Amino acid sequence: MDDEYAKLIRRMNPPRVVIDNNACEDATVIQVDSVNKHGILLDVVQVLSDMNLVITKAYISSDGVWFMDVFNVIDHNGNKIRDKEVIDYIQRRLENNPSFAPSFRESVGVVPTEEYTSIELTGTDRPGLLSEVCAVLADLHCNVVNAEIWTHNTRAAAVVNVTDDSSGHAIKDPVCLSRIRDLLCNVLRGSDDPKTAKTTLSPPGVTNRGRRLHQIMFADRDYDKVERAGQGRYRDRDRDRDRSRLPNVTVVDCVEKDYTVVTMRAKDRPKLLFDIICTLTDMQYVVYHGVVQTARTEAYQEFYIRHVDGFPISSEAERDRLVQCLEAAIERRASEGMELELCTEDRVGLLSDITRIFRENSLCIRRAEISTQDGKANDTFYVTDVTGNPVDPKIIDSIRREIGDTVLQVKHDSYLSPKSPRTTTIGFLFGNFFKARSLQNFKLIRSYS
Repeated sequence: MDDEYAKLIRRMNPPRVVIDNNACEDATVIQVDSVNKHGILLDVVQVLSDMNLVITKAYISSDGVWFMDVFNVIDHNGNKIRDKEVIDYIQRRLENNPSFAPSFRESVGVVPTEEYTSIELTGTDRPGLLSEVCAVLADLHCNVVNAEIWTHNTRAAAVVNVTDDSSGHAIKDPVCLSRIRDLLCNVLRGSDDPKTAKTTLSPPGVTNRGRRLHQIMFADRDYDKVERAGQGRYRDRDRDRDRSRLPNVTVVDCVEKDYTVVTMRAKDRPKLLFDIICTLTDMQYVVYHGVVQTARTEAYQEFYIRHVDGFPISSEAERDRLVQCLEAAIERRASEGMELELCTEDRVGLLSDITRIFRENSLCIRRAEISTQDGKANDTFYVTDVTGNPVDPKIIDSIRREIGDTVLQVKHDSYLSPKSPRTTTIGFLFGNFFKARSLQNFKLIRSYS
């Protein structure tokens, strides 16, 4: 009865969304007021993330039955959102139920849909792994439509959407699906892997791809601090080179108000807030209040949280685990190494050929985003050498000559980027907020500054 009553209240009080280009000089301000429910913050942030909007500032309040948030956003070029069609689309998505993520799915495997077959993979990271996976898919006549690959802390995870190259549709033959599963599982299974790679059939789902990758790697416990021969040097060298680039996460008690306070400072990047909120939500924490600030290349986020049962974190072990999980969430999508962009006519086996060339030239793919549209392939790879060091520019020149100078472009090299400015430790941005007598004081704080 309580659940039905909550649904009735939400139907009677649909979300109210105000998008304002006059309230702030350098950003579009989006205000969302709605009946509160667990996961609504992630739903809203996911909509903004899916639109590739950059959140420069945010104020979050969901203490009680109401959810009241303000987001300052810009596009990827740093401009306000002026396109009326885009504004109308954002408003429709937020005012209609923005949630399209089903409950957490434990299994990792092959998911058939009408348009394509979704393959979810996880295993031990090693040089050439993506090349081997793509070679298997090409041999099985699977055309990669889009994909995203992450590596972190010796683990690798991928969501790969494929079609049958003869029909151009999803693969539905159970025998073929079983063969794909078995062969990919053999590729992923490392001889010294204490975590056995599994590929199993799962029911169809529409979970956001970034969220699904977080769930896969979280289930694989990639947040555990594992240092292995050869692979540990990559992370150690980064720490020695520029400690300011590493995330700084703290979890402390706010005893007077019975909250746990999470603060995070890290190098700013797209989808950072989504990655944090996604992890907190999937770990069954609720954000009651929060603030997000960005300055130059650095982001600062502060959240007042409790577990879904209404209690704050009560043990040091749980605090340590949350810190590790949030650090992992920040690092998974970090763009380490040289960014290469591939733009060319799509064809069956293209990704297999490209990744093979990378492997033959001793490049290690740290992260990749694969997409195709209207017969064109647009792929982005973040690469280092096999030891995690910067790639020799001569090797890249050689690869570009082999693939085509106009086909493969160097977009960015994180090793040549200026270091983030070192800043002093920031105290709780809410400061005396909890000394206020009513929520009305918070509304003043949330004014469009």
